[in-house]
Amino acid sequence: MQLGLELILMGMGTVFSFLVILVFCINIMSKVVSLLEPDSIETDQNNIPDETLIAVISAAIHQHRHKKL
Repeated sequence: MQLGLELILMGMGTVFSFLVILVFCINIMSKVVSLLEPDSIETDQNNIPDETLIAVISAAIHQHRHKKL
């Protein structure tokens, strides 16, 4: 019983540690990329007019709702 519990805790600890390290590495890589290419990430500017965007989204929703399986 105790050996199984130790094995479970060791496995879960290993996975949790790996995921924490992965999150930190992804955050660091994101900061490095944003420092190297600050103009490549533009979230505020959209070159598509609002009317066109609304029409495209409406057409996609209509097509999805009327899709036959």
